[in-house]
Amino acid sequence: MRRRPAEPLLWMLFSAGGVVTALLLPALALLFAVAFPLGLLAPPGHAELLALIAHPVVRVGLFFVFTLSLFHWAHRFRYTLYDGLQVKHLNDVINLVCYGGAVVGSIWAAAVLWGVG
Repeated sequence: MRRRPAEPLLWMLFSAGGVVTALLLPALALLFAVAFPLGLLAPPGHAELLALIAHPVVRVGLFFVFTLSLFHWAHRFRYTLYDGLQVKHLNDVINLVCYGGAVVGSIWAAAVLWGVG
C-alpha cells in the first residue's frame, strides 16, 4: 500500500494559520499596543484577564490561535529556506526544525494555558 504524503495537511495548517493570524492578531495588536497604552480604552485588570483565560472555551480558542500561527510560520519558513535560499539538500533537517518547533511550541502553549488560573 502506498503511503500518502503529509503535504496537503501541512498546506491546510498553513492556510488556516494565515487566516486566523490575519484576522485576530491585528485586533489584539491594536488593543494591547495602541488603545490601552494611549488611554483610548480602559485596560482590563489582571484579575479580569485571569478570569477570561480561566474559561475553557477561551483557552481552547487561544490554543488554536497559537498552534495555527506556529504552523503557518513553520510552513512559510520552510519554503523560504527551501525555495528562497536553495538549501534543498537539507530538506529533512529543515522539516524537523520547522515543524518540530511548531509542535514543541504548541505543547508549550498548552502547558502554559492550562497552568494559568
